[in-house]
Amino acid sequence: MDHATLYMVLAVFFGFIMAWGVGANDVANAMGTAVGSRALTLFQAVIIATIFESLGALLAGGEVTTTIRSGIIDASVLSNSPDILVQGMLASLLAAGSWLVVASIFGWPVSTTHSIVGAILGFGLVVLGVNAIYWHNVFNIASSWVVTPIIAGVLSFALFRSVQVLIFETESPIHNARIYVPIYVFIVTMMVSMITILKGLAHVGLALSGISAVLISLALGVVASMVSIFMIKQLHINAARDGGVINFTVLEKIFGVLMAITACSMAFAHGSNDVANAIGPLAAVVSIVKHGGDIGQNSTVPVWILALGAVGIVSGLIIYGHRVIATIGSEITQLTPSRGFAAQLATASTVVFASGLGLPVSTTQTLVGAILGIGFARGMGALNVSVIRNIFLSWIVTLPAGAVLAIIYYYLIHISVGLL
Repeated sequence: MDHATLYMVLAVFFGFIMAWGVGANDVANAMGTAVGSRALTLFQAVIIATIFESLGALLAGGEVTTTIRSGIIDASVLSNSPDILVQGMLASLLAAGSWLVVASIFGWPVSTTHSIVGAILGFGLVVLGVNAIYWHNVFNIASSWVVTPIIAGVLSFALFRSVQVLIFETESPIHNARIYVPIYVFIVTMMVSMITILKGLAHVGLALSGISAVLISLALGVVASMVSIFMIKQLHINAARDGGVINFTVLEKIFGVLMAITACSMAFAHGSNDVANAIGPLAAVVSIVKHGGDIGQNSTVPVWILALGAVGIVSGLIIYGHRVIATIGSEITQLTPSRGFAAQLATASTVVFASGLGLPVSTTQTLVGAILGIGFARGMGALNVSVIRNIFLSWIVTLPAGAVLAIIYYYLIHISVGLL
């Protein structure tokens, strides 16, 4: 295959940019509620993300390169022109990565999935034409902009109200927190485990049945609940009233335990579901080059690609992740550990529900919808309308921005290669 070495070098460089963008934006989303609620420090969040995102990515390491096309374009049309497909994948990779970097600089939480889908869509339109696009899949993805945030918002509203009714508004809130927080831990862990099993393990050929997934998730939920009971006991909380007034700071410490556990779970689930996808186009290019231009070959993602992705992700999170974390954690509405818990549980539940129905899911948009639900539960005055407006606009712009950038980058790469 002509220019094989050049393609590989560009793929590695562009893949790192994409992974950096995922770290700065997508991973920051997963950690935003924990940091914003002060359940974790930024340093602790980075450590947790580094460990559990990497583990999740390695778990999803068997993902095949055909998945990368996301059902957006009919790649078989280019079976006789592998160079064109490679150039398109390179352009898509750089386009999605560029948009994630721009969004992260401005602190906009956007969807990695929509960024890469928009990029591949743009490449497909200019090279293959309108008829080679699977428009029904594009429509389904666009519909998720509305459906998943609404579902998550309603769930988080209900969950936050349940916390208020069962714990904060009772006569013995600390006693009730000891009872109900482990139950909440069980539910969160079960939901996040379901996400990982249903969407992550299939990538390594361990596609389990629905019953098996439920049983394993239940078992993990019980273990996490027991751990939370032990951790709460270590707090040595004095349940007495301070001058007749309940110290709600103590209550939030209990929910801080919950947030620490769920942050690990969410990072692992995010890694298994999304991180491997982020370096997918890189794996596609490597596979095509490795097989001498055969685009029909299915191959697992090499470990070195996952390692490159992990390094890029951690770098992006450390250098620019604080901007998106600030948006998610404090600028939409003020979060506390109890509020952050409701948002995380609503996000996990929505992803499980949508996945079961086969609906396309953006974890980012689901989480933002959940945080909005928390804000509504506190009253409209608790929401920062200008920040919300900017976030919504960034969502609308993401897909066309990825498409336009991919078209520009494709022609630049195509012309440059042609001159060599």
